[in-house]
Amino acid sequence: MPKISVVIPVYNGEKTIQVTIKSVLKQTYTDLELIVINDGSTDSTLEIISKINDSRLKIFSFENAGGNVSRNRGLKYAVGDFVSFLDADDIWTPDKLESQLQTLQQNPDCKVAYSWTDYIDAHGKFLVSGRHFTANGDVYEQLLINNFLENGSNPLICREAITELGGFDESLSAAQDWDMYLRLADKFNFVCVPSVQILYRVSANSLSANLARQEKVGLQVLERAYKARSFDKQIWHKASANLYNYLTCKALQQPFSRNKGRSAAVFLWKYFINDHSRFKQIKFTLKLLLKISVIIVFPAAISTALLARIKTGYRTIKSN
Repeated sequence: MPKISVVIPVYNGEKTIQVTIKSVLKQTYTDLELIVINDGSTDSTLEIISKINDSRLKIFSFENAGGNVSRNRGLKYAVGDFVSFLDADDIWTPDKLESQLQTLQQNPDCKVAYSWTDYIDAHGKFLVSGRHFTANGDVYEQLLINNFLENGSNPLICREAITELGGFDESLSAAQDWDMYLRLADKFNFVCVPSVQILYRVSANSLSANLARQEKVGLQVLERAYKARSFDKQIWHKASANLYNYLTCKALQQPFSRNKGRSAAVFLWKYFINDHSRFKQIKFTLKLLLKISVIIVFPAAISTALLARIKTGYRTIKSN
C-alpha cells in the first residue's frame, strides 16, 4: 500500500498536464500513487495521460462535474495514509512530498504540512514570489485573516483528517481550498515547511480569474469561518481587507481590460473601507489609482505598453 496518494483533477489540460504529472512521478519520495481524475476533457488530455508509462499512475474518467467533485472522487480512490491535491497546471519541486511527510512525522500532533509558493507564467517562467508565510500549531485565526497556503496544490494532509470532514464542499464554485483549509484548521494543527515547493501557474482562464465569483464565494467562506469561533469585529475587517487586496491584485494582472480596471477600482475602495490605515499610504494609493486609470481609459494594447513604460521609468529613477 502506498504511503501517499496524490490526486490531480483535470479538465482540458493538454497544454500542462504532462509537466504536472512528471513533477509528481519525479518526486524524491517514491512510495506513492497518482490518481488522475479526467473530468470530461474534450481535448487530447486523456490521450497524453494514457501514454505515460508508470505503474503508480491510475486514471479514472467521468463526465464533467467540476473541480470539487473530481477532488472528492479522487479522495474516495485514495488508499495512502496521506493525501495531496495538485491542480493540472501547477508544478511541485522534487522534494515536496518527502519534506512535508518528514515534517509531519516529526510533528505527530499535526495533521497538515504546507510549503511556500512562487508564481510562474504560462511558459513556466518565474513571475513573483508568494507570501512565504510561516505559522505552526493552531493557525485558524491567521488562516482566516489570510489564506497563506495560497492555492489548492500545496499541503500534505492526513487522509483520515480530511475524510472525517467529508472532503471538499461541492456547493462552492470557488475558494474550495481555503474553505477546506479553514475546516481542517478548526480541528487540527498545521506545520510549515519553510521552502518554496509549489509553483503556481498564472493564466487568464484559471478558476481564480473569475473575480465576481471569487468575491461572492470568498465572502461566503469568510463569513462561515468567522462565525465558527468567537472573534472580535477587528478580525473580520482584517480578513475582508486581505480578501479585497487579493481581488484588487488579481484584477490588475494581465491581460488588462476596462472591465477588470473597473472591478479593481471597486475592490480597492472596499479594501480601504475595511483597512482605514491604507488611506495614509499616499504613494501606495496613487500608484494603484494610476494603474487603474490607465487600464480603464485606454484599450488593452495601449494600457499594457504604457504601464510597461511607466514601470521601466520608475525602476530607472529608483536606481539613480
